[in-house]
Amino acid sequence: MTDPSGQVRSAERPDEAGHDENGTLSEDQAVLIDEVIDASHTTASGFRVVHDENRGTYDAIVGDREVAGLTYSTTGDDRIVLLGTSVLPEFRKQGVATALIRHVLDDVRAQGKTVTILCAIVRTFIEHNPEYADLIDVKHPGVTQRRPHSS
Repeated sequence: MTDPSGQVRSAERPDEAGHDENGTLSEDQAVLIDEVIDASHTTASGFRVVHDENRGTYDAIVGDREVAGLTYSTTGDDRIVLLGTSVLPEFRKQGVATALIRHVLDDVRAQGKTVTILCAIVRTFIEHNPEYADLIDVKHPGVTQRRPHSS
């Protein structure tokens, strides 16, 4: 995502899977995990998704403001490595993360590619939306299960 000064910043994640050194999720990540688990009550609307291949991001834009992003890297073998998801605090619990992840996975499917998941939020989304499980690269799945978050 881009911060207010215009600087590009990576998704908020202590390591590639979004866990701290003890294997637990940050509070910010736990909020997004809860959103994708309980997506039934929130439906995001009023934003568009911009895919910036040069930066390796899919960004959710409201008006002219970037409110969420999903970072990725590419490999040479038709595989996309999903690195991290972030949503500005005031846009959390509104379904933005869920809708953004769904958009990214639909785009990956349309491109005929597979994914390696290093983002715990995307992993949780797929666990709760198994119709996307076929996109996970069999040889390089990434994070294989969601880790519990600290209370």
